[in-house]
Amino acid sequence: MTTTSSQPSADAPSPLETDLGSLPKVSLHDHLDGGLRVATVLELAREAGVEVPADTVDGLADWFAEHANGESLEKYLETFALTTSVMQTREQLRRVAREFVEDLVADGVVYGEIRWAPEQHLAGGLSLDEAVEAVQEGLDEAVDAADADGHVIRVGQLVTAMRHADRAQEIAELAVRHRDRGVVGFDIAGAEIGFPPSRFADAFTYLAQQHLPVTVHAGEAEGLSSIQDALVSGRALRLGHGVRIADDIRVEFGGLDEDGVPVDADTGIVDLGPTATWVRDRQIALEVCPSSNLQTGAVDAGSGIAGHPIDLLVQLGFRVTVNTDNRLVSDVSLTDELYLLAETFGYSLSELLDLQLNAAEAAFLSVDEREELAEILVAGWSEAISGASGPVLEALPAEDDDEADA
Repeated sequence: MTTTSSQPSADAPSPLETDLGSLPKVSLHDHLDGGLRVATVLELAREAGVEVPADTVDGLADWFAEHANGESLEKYLETFALTTSVMQTREQLRRVAREFVEDLVADGVVYGEIRWAPEQHLAGGLSLDEAVEAVQEGLDEAVDAADADGHVIRVGQLVTAMRHADRAQEIAELAVRHRDRGVVGFDIAGAEIGFPPSRFADAFTYLAQQHLPVTVHAGEAEGLSSIQDALVSGRALRLGHGVRIADDIRVEFGGLDEDGVPVDADTGIVDLGPTATWVRDRQIALEVCPSSNLQTGAVDAGSGIAGHPIDLLVQLGFRVTVNTDNRLVSDVSLTDELYLLAETFGYSLSELLDLQLNAAEAAFLSVDEREELAEILVAGWSEAISGASGPVLEALPAEDDDEADA
């Protein structure tokens, strides 16, 4: 197999000249405790008497930014001790969930799966079920308000078990209890190294028996073995991040193709290993979070976003989806990530739409619901792609220029 660099379409405006924020999008990998507003963290901390590392919004934003760029998952995760500390009561959870959806709406998201770990939100006396109910109340409030304003959005909870806590069976049963009240799937998160999915094999078997879909954080802090275990023990339908699947892909530039014919030096001959072949051929979705992957060290930050394997994975036909991971910690929106990819890899509007359609196809919805979601996406992007009357910007916003250069 050979691959060449992506080429933008010539029959549509550049994404960099288009208001991507107004176009419908799908978000599959977005952590509730990583997406609070800075001002909300500060206000809730003051109300609850929680000590914060800075007493102004700007100062606290700088603190998050410093930890986000530590180039290790461990330092990146340190910020969550603060955010979870202000998410311990019903009202706190309702507010955070409501604002989370409001921010998705502002980003043009029409379907979002919101993951979080209820077991980390019990210090205020809530039970696991009460915590899930409180979040659902906030989500419902925001969805209803958005609908009243003319923006249709649907959201679902991905109930997450923390790998180090060994409560996966209990959390799996919690997810199943709420599957008809807002929960759409299950996840495991936290420290990847040392806590493989095989530790929770019984919980994953239970979830399979209950027909509740599963996504697994894998291939972020650890390599191919983590992905393999997520597929085998975790029975994952999607891979959270999954970027280390590139470890199972070999690209050789120049040389001879499969017929022994010399190839151009700029064309890569690609050899997929067995795990990469399985993931691609089965179209197991990769929940790629470009900016976060650089910040956590999942991808070498030295070459910036241009060194991210996402473009290779797209070219090779993997089901790549684009996500934010943590809007607060990474200081990014889904719109920001699309601009970043368009500027770095030259993606056209049609290619960005394909990434959204990948996400729609991978959503934990029924076939009919996924088809309806795809229709919403195509209808929303069609005018911009045709160049007829889509929203156009004079230039890419300055903040996105800065991020693309990072």
